[in-house]
Amino acid sequence: MKPIYLAILAVLLAGSLRAQQGFKLGIHGSLPVTSDANDAVSLVVGADVGYMRALGEVVDLGAMVSIIHGFPEKYGNQGIDLPSVDFLPLAASVRIWPSNSFSFGVDGGYALGLNDGNEGGLYYKPLIGYLFGTQTEISLSYTGIAVDGFDWATVNFGILYTFPEGVRR
Repeated sequence: MKPIYLAILAVLLAGSLRAQQGFKLGIHGSLPVTSDANDAVSLVVGADVGYMRALGEVVDLGAMVSIIHGFPEKYGNQGIDLPSVDFLPLAASVRIWPSNSFSFGVDGGYALGLNDGNEGGLYYKPLIGYLFGTQTEISLSYTGIAVDGFDWATVNFGILYTFPEGVRR
């Protein structure tokens, strides 16, 4: 099965979680921070779909599915046409809430490579977040993907919305 079909299937399956507690939907913009990623892409955008369950007052545990798209770098008149870089991370998630509005945590798993020649690799995303009200969270994070022969890392700013059925606090 082609990777793009896997991506569409994963998003549709994650979308079916909407009626359950803790369904989350987010978007983020990113800048590459390693020379390999910076040479390949100029800007990165992504979307996240997931489900988090409160294990108590302080810890949440869940799963996230994301799609990451890196817009190719342009090299002017040199005639070089680079491809976009696309990943589909599948990850387990942990969030620690030391207060009602501040969190930190990590997503970890595997990122499937969606474009030709991209095999994917180990995925990790440490983050900090701030909850506005009861449903909207902004986050600052770092995404690393250990791709064989390629060093992928970005710094991300994102917004995550928790649907009313999944209000945590």
